[in-house]
Amino acid sequence: LDAIGAVGKTHEDIPILASVTMETTGTMLLGSDMAAVVNALRPFPIASLGLNCATGPTEMAEHIAYLAKHWNRPFSVIPNAGLPILVDGRTEYPLRPDGFGAAMRRFIEEFGAGIVGGCCGTTNEHISALREVVGTRTPITRVAVSTPGCSSLYGFTEFRQDNSFLIVAERTNANGSKKFKTLLDADDWDGLVSMAKEEMRDGSHLLDVCVDFVGRDGVKDMAEVASRYVQHVNAPLMVDSTQADVIEAALKRAGGRCIVNSINLEDGEKRIDEICPLLKRYGAACVALTIDEDPQAGMAKTADRKVEIAARIHDLFTRKWGLDAHDLFFDPLTFTIATGNDEDRRLGLETLEGIKRISERFPECQILLGLSNISFGLKPSARAVLNSAFLHEARARGLTAAIVHPSKILPENRIPKEQWDAAQWLIFNRRGAERPEGMPEDFDPLLHFIGLFPDGAETVEVRKTLADLPIEEALQQHIIDGEDKGIEAALDRALVVYGPLEIINDHLLMGMKVVGDLFGSGKMQLPFVLKSATVMKKAVALLQPHMEKAGATGRAKARIVLATVSGDVHDIGKNLVDIILTNNGFEVHNIGIKQPLTAMLEAVERTNADALGMSGLLVRSVGVMEQNLRELNERGINIPVLLGGAALTRHYAEGHLRGIYAGPLYYGRDAFEGMSVCDALATGTLAAIDEQIDERLGKRRAVDERVAASRACAIGKEPAGGTAVIESVDGGAAMRGEQGSGGTEGARPASSVIAVDRIPDPPFWGARVVEHVDLDELFPFINQTALFRGQWGFKQGDLDAKAYEALLD
Repeated sequence: LDAIGAVGKTHEDIPILASVTMETTGTMLLGSDMAAVVNALRPFPIASLGLNCATGPTEMAEHIAYLAKHWNRPFSVIPNAGLPILVDGRTEYPLRPDGFGAAMRRFIEEFGAGIVGGCCGTTNEHISALREVVGTRTPITRVAVSTPGCSSLYGFTEFRQDNSFLIVAERTNANGSKKFKTLLDADDWDGLVSMAKEEMRDGSHLLDVCVDFVGRDGVKDMAEVASRYVQHVNAPLMVDSTQADVIEAALKRAGGRCIVNSINLEDGEKRIDEICPLLKRYGAACVALTIDEDPQAGMAKTADRKVEIAARIHDLFTRKWGLDAHDLFFDPLTFTIATGNDEDRRLGLETLEGIKRISERFPECQILLGLSNISFGLKPSARAVLNSAFLHEARARGLTAAIVHPSKILPENRIPKEQWDAAQWLIFNRRGAERPEGMPEDFDPLLHFIGLFPDGAETVEVRKTLADLPIEEALQQHIIDGEDKGIEAALDRALVVYGPLEIINDHLLMGMKVVGDLFGSGKMQLPFVLKSATVMKKAVALLQPHMEKAGATGRAKARIVLATVSGDVHDIGKNLVDIILTNNGFEVHNIGIKQPLTAMLEAVERTNADALGMSGLLVRSVGVMEQNLRELNERGINIPVLLGGAALTRHYAEGHLRGIYAGPLYYGRDAFEGMSVCDALATGTLAAIDEQIDERLGKRRAVDERVAASRACAIGKEPAGGTAVIESVDGGAAMRGEQGSGGTEGARPASSVIAVDRIPDPPFWGARVVEHVDLDELFPFINQTALFRGQWGFKQGDLDAKAYEALLD
């Protein structure tokens, strides 16, 4: 920052080159990974970012691959002449000049490095070899994708979360948490750190930190809190204050990239002009509240006003201050709908409409809410339900982030349908003509909702206690609910009937499957998935003493190294694979999350592993897996690899990644398929699995060829081989015809394609609930064949057409 500031004071265009050192651990000495480095430095006017020292070209490769994909400016590669070794008591670098030059050629030709050189251990001969390699070459043209996000000192967090929303912890705030305020007033810094760690354990992605407290020195307090959070909590910070000097106190001390909360137009452009220079100086993102200087309606309550103010702020943020729109979080404001006042009834609806319209107009920006405001004034149990239902609706309209206490949000499956429906009626103000069917004319959705939560009422569905359920159902429900209370007693009951492996495989894992289905359908948020996984882990630990592992009296079936790939912190599936393999005779070395390839290979070498398993939940983790496979090829390593994870599909793994990797590669849809592959590995029967894969790929190729042939016929082009294949609509025999000759007599003619000048715009993006549609308008669009035959099971059978029509009528 000092260098950037110094250059900014000169009249010369002096380029700034930055370089970092990544250790063999895959991180910088302090623990920062490459994604965190790129995210923290991207906002600054740096001409080049690169790596130097610590390792040789081989160990740098995966970090350089990340730079090539995610840094949209030139980058440099300046490695040592290999990893240093001790020879006769002195340090030597083993990579000879010719090997050094060959390794560096790859960085230029494959990754597009713009600056290359040599660090420790390189000599004149190394540089000469490098110069010969470079010659007149120019770096390849590459397209780098910048991923918007924030970072702690150690890791990177994307603004747009796969399968979730960005969860901002709300309790590290002196204005929102009595506990935080008490700890702050007592100068209990360790207590504040513990509280922050608890928030992250509950599933938050970052911390909203506010120390504004009348009578205390906000700058001093923020300096103390931020310094401790940066060092001891792996979490990015959202710096929340009305005072610019308090905000800067945090930005100065945060080693990663922060989000500032917030700017608005309450005093015109004054607040924006005060905060935006700090954003540029420290590279921070920002939250913008839809508030302006209107003396009567400054806090935007209608969707029109929310969009109007958002547009003004967007223009100032991007045009006047030249900041990136991806770094702008709009908060369209949430107000309580629990006052009973008529003018407040539609406030939730207006916020939802505001979210939708802002996200459509500014799709590159983020949308955030302080979620719990919607239920202010209600009982805690009612608030949890209303907050959860409102979050569901907001996400469907474009919400990407929320300030919320994640443990107070309930998945839809944990809320009784009566309560969920009542919350929906309250949010959508279902009164008068809009009231739900069967309700009286004077129906009030607020009173109805409140009436469902009398004193002492529980939020979750009232049902038989888990102890009263059949043991099989109780075990699954413990996992689904993430309930560890009573799990030990339930396992004792189960052990009377079943063996420990039966309990795990047939009941506990079935519960985890339900959790996975709920998560995939959006009915369960990630924090609750993590709770279920924690209960699963505890249950397995309790069963461990009762297990007699296969192979306990001899050698393990095989040694397997398991790891979640770099940049991914999710390990639920991987840990289930660990459980299943460990208790079926395999020696498993589970090295954890966010593992670079170098760490995986070190574990493989150290344990003499027979196979390597890589997992990841995020979509981008699939790209990391692919890069790891390519790097294994470069290193001449062909260990059997097993891939799995929520974002990975069988077709992509077997049809694409299998073709990339030089060694054996297999896909595991779940823990049991993973064990089947490992069993085949241990028994030398992988050839049978290879045959199954080849058969699947063969069928897929045949389908692709038929589709290509059909498309070629439709547009009058000849497919490969010169013969078009047209499948009859009812799946009958194919008819073949020579293209260009009019085809064989009787062949179905290709349908004409109507050319259009422009593709019509869809009426809206995303999901929308449309109510009170006239059924007469919908009826012409019903596919009667699919409805009558497929859904209702009506078949013509022996009836003639007239009799069948009469039956339908």
